[in-house]
Amino acid sequence: MIRSALSFSAVLLWASAAAAMGPSEPSDCHGGTPCQLGDRSYHVMEPEGWDGVTPLPVLLHFHGWARTGVNAQRSGRIGASTKRRGVLLVTPNGRRKTWDFWSPKTGDVGFTNEVLRDVAKRYPVDAGRIYVSGYSYGSAMAWRYVCESGNHVAALLGIAGAFPPGETCPEAPREVRHVHGVSDTVMPFPDDGPGGQAVPMGLWRARLDCGAGQVAGDWQVVDFLKLSRTEWRNCAEGRVVLDIHPGGHFIPHGWIGRQLDELLNLTPSYP
Repeated sequence: MIRSALSFSAVLLWASAAAAMGPSEPSDCHGGTPCQLGDRSYHVMEPEGWDGVTPLPVLLHFHGWARTGVNAQRSGRIGASTKRRGVLLVTPNGRRKTWDFWSPKTGDVGFTNEVLRDVAKRYPVDAGRIYVSGYSYGSAMAWRYVCESGNHVAALLGIAGAFPPGETCPEAPREVRHVHGVSDTVMPFPDDGPGGQAVPMGLWRARLDCGAGQVAGDWQVVDFLKLSRTEWRNCAEGRVVLDIHPGGHFIPHGWIGRQLDELLNLTPSYP
């Protein structure tokens, strides 16, 4: 698969270089103060101890239904994980506190690209380490975004929300990581047809041209929740990772932190 998103990545690199020399936009919006983009907005939260110069990995996170970007920043499972790992957290706000992920060519994809370009004007972004995540409806939006405009994305981190079977994607991230509870009744586990849990994540396995998966063992951060991992590493490009747990519709403790530790080659820690 040949990547075709060089123009978007080039924009990010140019804007980030400009920001490193001096931001073209004032960084007067962070934390609870939203950054305005026309009639829409997003939030940004800097990591602890950032020197103001070093290029920053970015986690762009789509909030769940009826929430806003501030909720993700305040979350011990999202914001706390980025803050202590040197990652810039970017949290767009959905219209009416939700996302339009139901069909291709949604306006929320274009809005997300505008957000990333605006962030790169304010901060020196590491364009090679842009991660996109989401929870519930936000996870489905993260899937939609990387499906439509994901060639520049290093990894998709989906949590308890996915497409139904039958979607095709013109673009894809370099890596896909997803976690889901098999007892989730809000946005059920993404089975891909006969075989149930034996053949999950078919969209991304097909898109990245992956072969058979391998059981990668169990892991846990808290005593009361064990996650079981399957990995597809023998892909033409990238890889797919799936963590499942016996629970329902929630963000598992430490999951985002664990993925960032692995992607950034950090020693695993909690949160």
